[in-house]
Amino acid sequence: MVVLSGSMARSGHRGCCYVLHLREDNARFILLFVVLGIYMITGAILFMILEQDNEVLEKQVYTDRLNSFLRAYPSINRTDFDAILKVHAEAESAGFAGTKRPRWDFPGSFYFVGTVVSTIGFGMTTPRTVAGKIVLIFYGFFGCAGTILFFNLFLERIITFLAYILRSIHERDLKRKGLTNGSNDSRRGSQVSDDDRLDTWKPSVYWVMLILFLGAVIVACCASAMYHPVEDWTYFEAIYFCFVTFATIGFGDYVVSQKESYPNVHLYRFGNFIFIVIGCCCIYSLFNVASIVIKQLLNWIIKKLNCRCRRRKKSKGRRNAITPGHIHRGSKMNKSKAVTVECDSDSDGRRNSDEMISMRDFLQANKISLAMMQKQLWETSQRGMNSSNGSGFQGPVGPLAILNRKLGQEEV
Repeated sequence: MVVLSGSMARSGHRGCCYVLHLREDNARFILLFVVLGIYMITGAILFMILEQDNEVLEKQVYTDRLNSFLRAYPSINRTDFDAILKVHAEAESAGFAGTKRPRWDFPGSFYFVGTVVSTIGFGMTTPRTVAGKIVLIFYGFFGCAGTILFFNLFLERIITFLAYILRSIHERDLKRKGLTNGSNDSRRGSQVSDDDRLDTWKPSVYWVMLILFLGAVIVACCASAMYHPVEDWTYFEAIYFCFVTFATIGFGDYVVSQKESYPNVHLYRFGNFIFIVIGCCCIYSLFNVASIVIKQLLNWIIKKLNCRCRRRKKSKGRRNAITPGHIHRGSKMNKSKAVTVECDSDSDGRRNSDEMISMRDFLQANKISLAMMQKQLWETSQRGMNSSNGSGFQGPVGPLAILNRKLGQEEV
């Protein structure tokens, strides 16, 4: 009874993840799905409380003004009036109503493709012809893929730059405290490249996140200082536009460069382009670094929930496509087949490099353990082939892989 109760206690102590046969990565994925669901439900309730009353109020104001206009002009046909309102709304959406600038001249078209490849998609300019929509599908596919690659390369460069700066500060602080030997550092520095030294020193993810946040705030403040007087927005509206744009949300309620004329229009458009590119890169990098922190938080929650997950066990001679049985059967069927093996000509008891041996003799002579081969293949796939040249296809890819390598978060 004591043994039984102890085993039951241990099984109860293992947690739900162990009972459900969940590995840690699967448990983290399910937990993130639940957290995001709760986050979205909370956000929906919050915005419903904040915006629902204002929606009712604005709708009532619109209805009152429309009825007041119809009472002032009773001779207007309501059907014709509704039709002209619909036409005006479509013209306003297309951009050729009022005093707005042309949207499909070269500056307008360039601005449009910028919103496409950056995935911002304001929506104020959209292709209206069938040919334009077809071209957009293919153009947007390759354009978005190329821009994501550009963002990833920017992320790698900015993390490397921050790592270099933080490492320099760290080494200077150690030298100031007398904890390092300058001669050893200089000797090591002459033999090891900067990239290798950066790979052995990983900056704190929190410091990188803080620096990226401050950089994004500075870019947004400078951009808002330009948008505020030129677009006749309040400074808060300009800040709001910067976040919506840099985060590639792109609601389209605030859009720059839509007036018919601007002072110093070419300089303004160039500055707008630079701010959007830098801002999108900074926010993209900040989001990816923040994802590392969120992942750490999920790991902490799993640990606090005492949710002991199953870990993938190391295989001990587990069979797969390469097994002794398969080789044994294959050798019987293919006794006449042989392989060429390069051996040292001066080694005792070995064949020359041009001598043919059977597969069975080859395996026996070299004492190859197929179970060990299978184990090594499996461990290689688990490591994701994350060698120094990064030539593997397994494991994390994209910005998460870049951050794991640069920040030393492989075990996060």
